[in-house]
Amino acid sequence: MIDLFIIKVGGNVIDNPVLLQAFLEKFATIPGKKILIHGGGKIATRIGDQLGIESKYVDGRRITDAATIDVVTMVYGGLVNKQLVAKLQAAQCNAIGLTGADANIIPATKRPVKEIDYGFVGDVKPEMVQTTALKALLEAGLTPVFAPLTHDGNGQMLNTNADTIAASLAIALSASYQVRLIYCFEKKGVLHDPNDDNAVINLINKDIYQQLLADKVLSAGILPKLENAFSAINNGVKEVLIGHADDVLSNTTDTVAGTLIC
Repeated sequence: MIDLFIIKVGGNVIDNPVLLQAFLEKFATIPGKKILIHGGGKIATRIGDQLGIESKYVDGRRITDAATIDVVTMVYGGLVNKQLVAKLQAAQCNAIGLTGADANIIPATKRPVKEIDYGFVGDVKPEMVQTTALKALLEAGLTPVFAPLTHDGNGQMLNTNADTIAASLAIALSASYQVRLIYCFEKKGVLHDPNDDNAVINLINKDIYQQLLADKVLSAGILPKLENAFSAINNGVKEVLIGHADDVLSNTTDTVAGTLIC
């Protein structure tokens, strides 16, 4: 019996007001305890451009320099987070917006400089997550909504991958709840053929995963999500679901529309 849903919604949905509104209306009706983690989409890039702060990327990953951490803190922790909270309140979901710094819930360490200096980027380990305050919010009937931001404990905010935050929260809370972690994005699930949106693999266990890797069926874009998924499964999370944001409601039931990983 699943008694906590931890749901991450990604950039393409955040960037589309129509898709986002539909997703939030469905999310609001999910019964019981739930947590939402959101990405930042392209909004931080757009506002950074308006402020004359150029976004820099290496292999698709944002370099978070001193100016950029200010922008993403404003945009992710302020603008995006509070807009989501306001929309959920309008949908009768009693949401509370948070970053990892609030109540010291998600301490992180600044990523060490190796070949690339990613700047103010935080790496999280599930054992670092402080669950006491988070459980108190859940038991009080509140729905936490996390921006993809953590902190180093010394006053510095850190930009942190939202998929990783979701997996870390799921692992940390699996000691207290039966957790289903759900990754929502623009595809219907893990696909046999990345060019066929209907070629959904409905169930992946460890044996099937190894066979898919051996057969080179999986696209490069889905591999990080699957790595996070199996890390969660291997560390106490009951189930992980990867699916389309439109299917979030059905994917909290026994009749899933995406890919169930167990």
